[in-house]
Amino acid sequence: MAYDDLRDWIKALDKAGELKRIRQEVDPILEIAEITDRASKSGRKGGTPGGPALLFENVKGHPGSRVLMNQFGSERRMRLALDVDSLDEVAARIRAFMEIKSPQGFLEKFKMLPMLAEVGSFFPKTVPAKEAACKEVILRENFNLLDFPILQCWPLDGGRFITLPCVVTRDPKTGKRNMGMYRMQVYDGQTTGMHWQRQKNAAEHLRERLRAAAGSTAAQHVHAMAETAGGTANIALGNVKDDRLEVAVAIGTDPATTFSAIVPAPPEIEEFIIAGFLRQKPVELVKCETVDLEVPARAEIVLEGYVKLDELRSEGPFGDHTGFYTMEEAYPVFHLTCITHRKDPIYSSTIVGKPPMEDAWMGKAVERIFLPLMRLTLPEIVDINLPVEGVFHNLMIVSIRKSYAGQARKVMSGIWALGQAMFTKCIIVVDEDCDVQDIAEVTLRATNNIDPERDIQFTLGPIDSLDHASRMPNYGSKMGIDATRKWAAEGFARPWPPMIEMDAATKARVDAIWKKLGID
Repeated sequence: MAYDDLRDWIKALDKAGELKRIRQEVDPILEIAEITDRASKSGRKGGTPGGPALLFENVKGHPGSRVLMNQFGSERRMRLALDVDSLDEVAARIRAFMEIKSPQGFLEKFKMLPMLAEVGSFFPKTVPAKEAACKEVILRENFNLLDFPILQCWPLDGGRFITLPCVVTRDPKTGKRNMGMYRMQVYDGQTTGMHWQRQKNAAEHLRERLRAAAGSTAAQHVHAMAETAGGTANIALGNVKDDRLEVAVAIGTDPATTFSAIVPAPPEIEEFIIAGFLRQKPVELVKCETVDLEVPARAEIVLEGYVKLDELRSEGPFGDHTGFYTMEEAYPVFHLTCITHRKDPIYSSTIVGKPPMEDAWMGKAVERIFLPLMRLTLPEIVDINLPVEGVFHNLMIVSIRKSYAGQARKVMSGIWALGQAMFTKCIIVVDEDCDVQDIAEVTLRATNNIDPERDIQFTLGPIDSLDHASRMPNYGSKMGIDATRKWAAEGFARPWPPMIEMDAATKARVDAIWKKLGID
């Protein structure tokens, strides 16, 4: 059963024994982050992996406010958030929809009706403002972001950051909505940074608006400016009437909607539809007060406003999920025009830093759920592992069914051409009989199955903006390792040795007597 909103989700966490209420006074500057960091890593010492979700009920300087942290911070809570016993259940549902074929004849079409009806139930529906909980309080003036308990997470951060926002924009060309999750540095009560990395959909929406307003030359100027760290920046657009891109930000939504904001969905598929698919129930939306966008009607807080096409400002530093600070760079500025919220809103946030942290469990859920989509392009893939310590874009381990020479290299190239997977810095490809979730087994294969000069390849291409080691911002080298068994057609001139493994009959005999041996 889908959770109606964040409050419904908190009740479920409480009932499941997954929520810890913090009633001591805690400062949103650093202290909440430190407590959350310790909780998220507590499982390494024998506790519940990921620690509990945390609801801070006594926030210094914000009487009556509550802050929810670490809500997705364990495998169990990720399953609870999506209301499944296993994340593979969601993957199986995705596979079922991908296998739908165009029906032939009346009977086949009739059989398809239940499936088509189910698809229709995923689409969001708009409700009137009077039914929208997010509009219990409407502030068109005299609003102040700093009235909310927004966190500063790490000592060298440039200030307070909104870290779990669902940011909604509209594609200027197609009119389709996009919902992404981009950190927002709070500059003052009415403006924030908008960390739109250049490869993100919202950044492309901004570029499209800029092209329409001032032509491609100005758009190229913005690209160059975005790579210049520090300071403020402006572009003279001349006599332009429509010099902005409208933006809406929802904070504190039901878990499936929040999770949908991070999934690597194709641009043509709205995240609200993905949320409906995950919820098995449509997301209720409501029109904003001052911008032509829709937001989740049951969100705790909604920020409305715009990004000016000709304005960038220094954003950062920010303690990031790589375990290092992302340093200052110029990014667009978000100007608020209205804030709406529920009475006594709950502020939902997260912190990132040296793994494992909450985002690790969210990333592993993405890995499991979207494996079927990767197989659409690369059907030979058996399984993938994005190790938490590799912070998802630094290392991908892939097992394949190898059926021809050079196939491992073909898979590497396919992954580097596949949406957000293009940022993967290192790819290790192993045979299908290697369990990619077993790092010890992968290490054995990767170190024993390669001739470094022959089996490691390098290429250049786009790199994640957070990569501090690349030769240039957003551009650098990548490495692929072919750790599969080598064939004669791949230049291996001698027999490949078999791996050591006991025969099945001996295993069966020992299974029958193992418990009697008293060996732990």
